[in-house]
Amino acid sequence: MTLDLLLTITAYLLGSLSAAIIVCRILGLPDPRTQGSGNPGATNVLRYAGKQAAAVVLAGDALKGLLPVLIARLLGAEDHVVAAVGLAAFLGHLYPIFFAFKGGKGVATAFGVLWGLAWPVALAAVLTWLLVAKVFKFSSLAALIAALLAPVYMWWLVPIPSHVVMIGAMSLLLLWRHRSNVQRLIMGAEDKIDD
Repeated sequence: MTLDLLLTITAYLLGSLSAAIIVCRILGLPDPRTQGSGNPGATNVLRYAGKQAAAVVLAGDALKGLLPVLIARLLGAEDHVVAAVGLAAFLGHLYPIFFAFKGGKGVATAFGVLWGLAWPVALAAVLTWLLVAKVFKFSSLAALIAALLAPVYMWWLVPIPSHVVMIGAMSLLLLWRHRSNVQRLIMGAEDKIDD
């Protein structure tokens, strides 16, 4: 029980480290919370700092979802504990203790969690994102559709009940975090990827 709690708390703390803020500070770039959309995530960093900085942010955010899940699995944690660890890392990104509980939208961290739980599900989600982004040119729309389908992919490919429920919860949180994007999509005011 103590190890399970330690794994979950550590996952939240790791999730609370903002790759976007840290990378931008190291590179001497403006704080992503003061630029573009104000979101500390890879897409916003891409828009004002370029592909290389965005790639590092994307990798960092994915790793903080992946590593806690892998560690929990390596230590033999039960499925429900692994699910709790993944959700904790994701919540850390959304509501980071180190940044006044104001974090990013969670797409890359959710991907990292998915990869740690079941790489075929993560692959299906990323292929969905790539297809929708290629066709419609909206990162937010791609993220929303991938998020909606992720629990379905999990249920279909790796039907572990606690994982399906946790991915469902993450998907609902992703939808909530993208509510302003949904409004802009409806109004035709959302920025395209290559704008």
